[in-house]
Amino acid sequence: QVQLVESGGGLVQPGGSLRLSCAASGFTFSNYAMSWYRQAPGKERELVATITSAGRTTNYADSVKGRFTISRDNAKNTVYLQMNSLKPEDTAVYYCNAHRYYIDYWGQGTQVTVSS
Repeated sequence: QVQLVESGGGLVQPGGSLRLSCAASGFTFSNYAMSWYRQAPGKERELVATITSAGRTTNYADSVKGRFTISRDNAKNTVYLQMNSLKPEDTAVYYCNAHRYYIDYWGQGTQVTVSS
């Protein structure tokens, strides 16, 4: 059974940091590119960051470049999103995604709220 379980969300003040984790099981994690998406209320889901299967290449949305870092540990079947200098506009539900060819797996999401 495929599972992606996100954790690490919460309430943080502007300028603060959070680290999201996504633990994968039920598939060969090291074969999949991993991404973080987010969806704010009333908005479409958007791609935040992607890391290739071996972790050699990363890509980021312009809105988070220089503030967020995606990484993975294939030995632990886990992908991370380090989020620094958080802004109120980063408030959203953050989703973990695994992608390979035509296959996509999704987690249930974790809420991140940036507010004073």
